[in-house]
Amino acid sequence: MIVADKKPIEEIIEEIKDKDRILILGCNECVTVCEAGGKKEVEVLASALRMYFTNQGQEKTIDEETLERQCDNEYLEEIRDRSDQYDAVVSLACGVGVQFTAEHYPGLCVYPGVNTCFLGATEQRGLWTERCQACGQCILASTGGICPVSRCAKRLLNGPCGGSSNGKCEINPELDCAWQLIIDRLNSLDRLEDYETLSPVKDWSTDRAGGPRKVEREDVQS
Repeated sequence: MIVADKKPIEEIIEEIKDKDRILILGCNECVTVCEAGGKKEVEVLASALRMYFTNQGQEKTIDEETLERQCDNEYLEEIRDRSDQYDAVVSLACGVGVQFTAEHYPGLCVYPGVNTCFLGATEQRGLWTERCQACGQCILASTGGICPVSRCAKRLLNGPCGGSSNGKCEINPELDCAWQLIIDRLNSLDRLEDYETLSPVKDWSTDRAGGPRKVEREDVQS
């Protein structure tokens, strides 16, 4: 899932201090799971902003709404009939949701209420860890399901560096060496021969040269 973290309220206040009618817009997907931008977080942020501006002697309208998704045309349309009531939206969705909301409502200032961090997993409540950088050239089949792009500090594709020691990372000794994990995993699967298969260098420039990437499926288009 996409993992995000709350922005400091001071940063949000600085962005909206000159706006009078504000909608705090949450998302029921990833940011709800990582407790950064769901309905509960919308309520908390809206309450805190109301209290702050009241204490400053400023009258502002601060409303709340949480959509199923902000990265989907269908759900963004749910606020169409009242979008002209606001001059700003604070989106608690990931960066995709912020941008898509801004595209749908060009007359509105749309501000991010969270920092989008990475694609990760929930290890336990309150702890999310990175697992994927969405590089678009997945090599997990040959690395035992462990991604060296996201989990190796040096992003090495073909084995560990010379600095790892006792299965720990040279850069951060508190971290397991990603390639040690890969080797152990392949060995446990009796697939250690895969370790000898070299992965080609990723051509990041070509991947990004055409602007934003897209996936198009004609078989599911209506």
